[in-house]
Amino acid sequence: MIDIAAQHNSLQAVWQLIEHQLAYDPQSPMIFSSGIFMWLFCGFIVVYAMLWRKATPRLLFVLAFSYYFYYKSSGTYFFLLAFVTCTDFVIASVLGRATGKVRRKLLVTLSLAIDLGLLGYFKYTNFLGEIWSQVSGEAFHNMNIFLPVGISFFTFQSLSYTIDVYRGKIRPLDNLLDYAFYVSFFPQLVAGPIVRASDFIPQIRRPLYVSREMLGMGFWFIIIGLFKKAVISDYISVNFVERIFADPSLYSGIENLVGVYGYALQIYCDFSGYSDMAIGIALLMGFHFNINFNSPYKSASITEFWRRWHISLSTWLRDYLYISLGGNRHGKLRQYVNLIITMLLGGLWHGASWNFVAWGGLHGVALAVHKVWMQLTGQRAGVPHRSRLVQVLCVLLCFNFVCLCWVFFRNREFSDSLTMITQIFTNFHAELLPQLVAGYWKVLALIVLGYALHFAPDDVEQRCKRAFVKLPAGCYAVALVLMIVLIIQVKSSDIQPFIYFQF
Repeated sequence: MIDIAAQHNSLQAVWQLIEHQLAYDPQSPMIFSSGIFMWLFCGFIVVYAMLWRKATPRLLFVLAFSYYFYYKSSGTYFFLLAFVTCTDFVIASVLGRATGKVRRKLLVTLSLAIDLGLLGYFKYTNFLGEIWSQVSGEAFHNMNIFLPVGISFFTFQSLSYTIDVYRGKIRPLDNLLDYAFYVSFFPQLVAGPIVRASDFIPQIRRPLYVSREMLGMGFWFIIIGLFKKAVISDYISVNFVERIFADPSLYSGIENLVGVYGYALQIYCDFSGYSDMAIGIALLMGFHFNINFNSPYKSASITEFWRRWHISLSTWLRDYLYISLGGNRHGKLRQYVNLIITMLLGGLWHGASWNFVAWGGLHGVALAVHKVWMQLTGQRAGVPHRSRLVQVLCVLLCFNFVCLCWVFFRNREFSDSLTMITQIFTNFHAELLPQLVAGYWKVLALIVLGYALHFAPDDVEQRCKRAFVKLPAGCYAVALVLMIVLIIQVKSSDIQPFIYFQF
């Protein structure tokens, strides 16, 4: 009887552990680099393969998994995802049949009001309340509003669908299942890339096929993404960057500067690592995403930077905001103003604070200034300078400007951003460098490695990618296991959430 009771208690404890792992934990949202996701994905891919030739059951299964994935990220707020999906599907369906110009404008305005209204409530209520309080002098107490993970991504993605239907670029879908699949597809659901309906929807009902090259590329992107995120980004963040940004006034200028360079690498490895894993997972499932990052710190101008950084967002802002404002159709001065407005709103898209306003404003002004410079010199963005030295200097100038902007992006308080910049320019203390190297040599070694890999020639990366794809299929799994072992060896704390989860 004692043995039976002990076995029962043991089984109950195991079941409670499983329940705890499968339930939503606000302190530990599920991410690609977590152990629970890897185990769930192994089971998912087995069932997915069994449904390979059964289109509707397969779509329903992926849809259910996607909603569970979002539940593990934001709890019961998955109903917002369902609400946006259903409303935009209905609006687009009516748009497809509507003929009157006024009625069509009202319908697309309704979609804008619903999607941006949700985004505005969850992201900007407290920010606007604080501004009103400062203007009116009335007291305002911040509301306890939970920000659902990735709400900016899936609202923008769904909104682009209704706008494209309004513009006549695509026909509205007749099947709600297909549209729900497009909006909620879990690899890109919570942190992008923002996938266009015109690119993704044709793939949904197409007979699925994963070639040997797609399999190899999928594993390559997943392994590279894990290395960027869980080895480089997490380690330098936990062991150095977070300490500097927690209170910049406690550190000298040189420590702050290294912290800024460290954060520039951290956010790149964190976000591009997520995008790489999303692209890789989608490839294993037979779907193609466009590249979202293209070695952005190699850019020789701010215009080129935005053609390489977060490409899905920058092109979204261009196509749905900049062009809607008039783009470059109303003269040069209006073009510059439109650029600044676009980037200011792009900054606010990232978060409701004056830091993000400053970040977006700096990028907007820089884009306008660069347009003026290109107009005066006849140069084109992305075209290398004839002089190698000039090209290198331009890359260094652009990189350091982007790093200056990251100061505002990373700090929570505007005063902390000013403090960090002041420390760098007035309290540098270069003599502390040997002490800094001795105390943080592992972090600095990873930073150097990360930048060396980033600035490596493109053909080197392509050769490595081709060589990996040509390996026997079994080697892909071995390489993934070795990467997981490496992650376990270097991690100094729990897996860190992706930075862009907060957007």
